Amino acid sequence: MSLEACLPLSLRGPQTRITSISDGLSGAGVYRVDTGGRAFVLKIAPAHEDPASWHRALEIRRRAAAAGLTPGVIHVDEERRATLTDLVVDQSFAALYRDPASHGRAIAQLGQTLRRLHSLPLPPDAEATGAPAPWALLPTSWATLNAASIAVPDFVRRAAEGLLRESPPDAGRALVLSHNDVHPKNLVHDGVSLHLMDWDAAGPNDPFYDLATIAAFLGMDGATCRRLLSAYEDAPDAPLPARFLYDRRLIAMLCGVNFLQFGYLSGYTAGADAAGEQTPEATLALGEFYRRLRAGTLSLATGEGRWAFGLALARESVATMA
Repeated sequence: MSLEACLPLSLRGPQTRITSISDGLSGAGVYRVDTGGRAFVLKIAPAHEDPASWHRALEIRRRAAAAGLTPGVIHVDEERRATLTDLVVDQSFAALYRDPASHGRAIAQLGQTLRRLHSLPLPPDAEATGAPAPWALLPTSWATLNAASIAVPDFVRRAAEGLLRESPPDAGRALVLSHNDVHPKNLVHDGVSLHLMDWDAAGPNDPFYDLATIAAFLGMDGATCRRLLSAYEDAPDAPLPARFLYDRRLIAMLCGVNFLQFGYLSGYTAGADAAGEQTPEATLALGEFYRRLRAGTLSLATGEGRWAFGLALARESVATMA
């Protein structure tokens, strides 16, 4: 398939340059398109993706774009299930969050952005959309890890099996339109506004899911979580609901288990072979993992990096159980 054929006629020609952009583990093809002094992002759905799910995600993305939450869809190729959007140059939300001078502003903007998202109406076929609940996914992920006979530290095993025995607290809230995949890579800051990217998993969920997901991935402590919830609720000193705390632990463990498996399947066995009695204190904290990622001493493209990320997320889940 010609990538240029996915573009509108006005953007095709010898001056058009298309280059691949890494898109992690989703299986989608993502490309940067440069032509006529403008830059775009072309995303082509993987062959295995259900067409109906793709259309639902596209409609949700259009609603989010109309609310200024994500770049607008410029062109759609229905046959190839390809979408074209403007490229937003990322000025790093993570850097804004890490900087003490802008930390508070970053938290406030994050909470307000998620509130705006959750205020959008659910699509008419809401029952058919959305990612499976994490407590429904953890048993399968954990069973897969065990079936592969991958040795993991005992603290990971105890925490994961403990979570499997828990029941999720009632959220006490109506379902909202949720992004369902709010991690740092999907947050793009253009210097003024915060944009959410990659809407493939979007659909109805409880409002704490998105908040708990980004809190887990950023390793927020209790005080920071309360500031995030306060910005979201537009109310001072918002308490941390039991469902938020549960989701935060569960999401960190689910993603940790998945990345341990990704690391092992990518060929990294040293960590598994040496797991033994490894303690949380002997694994990288999430903040240190990110520091090494930025420094280039670890990479999520390698089995070692994926294994380290999995352990850091599992440690994050255990730390929030206390």
